[in-house]
Amino acid sequence: MPLKGLKVRIYPNKAQKIKIKMNFGYNRFVWNQMLNMLIERYKNNPKAPFLNAYALNTLLPALKREYLWLKDAESTSLQATNHDLIEAYKKFFNEHKGFPKFKSKKFLKQSYQSKCVNKNIKQVGAKYIKLPKLGILRFKSGRPIPDKIKSVTIKQSFTGKYYAVLLVECENQAFEKTNQQIGLDMGVQDLLVYSDGTKVPTIRFDKRLAQRKHYWEKRLARRRLIAQKEIAWDKHNKVLNPRVLSDFVNYRKAKVMVAKYNEKIANQRNNYLHQLTTKLVKQYDVIAIEDLKTKNLLHNHKLARAIANQAWRELRRMLSYKCEWYGKQLIVVNPYKTSQICSHCGHDDGKHPLDVREWTCPSCHHHHDRDVNAAKNILTIGLGQALVKELSPLLLRLRTKKQVCNVPRSSVL
Repeated sequence: MPLKGLKVRIYPNKAQKIKIKMNFGYNRFVWNQMLNMLIERYKNNPKAPFLNAYALNTLLPALKREYLWLKDAESTSLQATNHDLIEAYKKFFNEHKGFPKFKSKKFLKQSYQSKCVNKNIKQVGAKYIKLPKLGILRFKSGRPIPDKIKSVTIKQSFTGKYYAVLLVECENQAFEKTNQQIGLDMGVQDLLVYSDGTKVPTIRFDKRLAQRKHYWEKRLARRRLIAQKEIAWDKHNKVLNPRVLSDFVNYRKAKVMVAKYNEKIANQRNNYLHQLTTKLVKQYDVIAIEDLKTKNLLHNHKLARAIANQAWRELRRMLSYKCEWYGKQLIVVNPYKTSQICSHCGHDDGKHPLDVREWTCPSCHHHHDRDVNAAKNILTIGLGQALVKELSPLLLRLRTKKQVCNVPRSSVL
């Protein structure tokens, strides 16, 4: 059965909030201790073999005897922390990813993961959920929680909200086949342009709340300056316990308000993308999308803010897992020259400036909308890639059979 993530908001009481924060600290401490041990081990013997998660888990009892307060931690969460650390450590050597970093309580995102053992994670009634070490909490979700739960990840946002991300088993819910294909061109003025000419407009969620957000950003900057002056004054007069920025209540309030507006903008954008991608997966069986390098496009400082607001990578990620869930096909296409080749006759008209939104092919005199033409080319290339992928196993078998048939008889004898 496919595994899906279900994110629900939970409402812990004061005692449960303290337990959640303590578990954040326990897992952070174990991560840092184990990472330091791996670093020292590599320094002493660079040729030593990689340790697995089981080897780190065998060190947990000794660590708990040394630090007695670790016994209050949720045991499976410490095992999950060791597993994540080993995976990150291996990726650095095998895939040349970034080296794992030491965790700090100052990080904006805090979380820990617990495994489901003996149904210690389950829904209780219509509005409550039972979690390990926390007991029963009230939760809010748009859909009921399935019975088969693998694990739960407790998260706290910077604005003080708590979430539980449940990894659940769901039955395969494939959408009905429509025998329709579509090519998608992503842009700035229009978020998506379909190969049939439909255009999905861009909604600038960041501009809708820009005035309110700017109101609190100004106060945050002002309060930071005032706090920094008082901190400098404390150090100059050699106060025993000089204050830090987090000690100033007004500064913390402004910082949380700015974070709330950023969170609201992100939630509005994600909701819009979810509705759009679900509609696409329902209507089309094959979806061809261009592989844009957003990092390179952000070097254009005139369009960087607008490009970042589009969230093209998140759109592609949503389409990827939804196509896998619902039995549809997503094809990623290289966008090279898709906007300058005529989709009608294949003539290459050369590069056009960004302000040229329409052009006429000098070969077949067909008038094109720049984005619609690119979407048609993306669909054509995508269908070609899908055909090659389907035929490649057949061609390989035919080639092998031909080689066997062409073996000389003398060599067989």
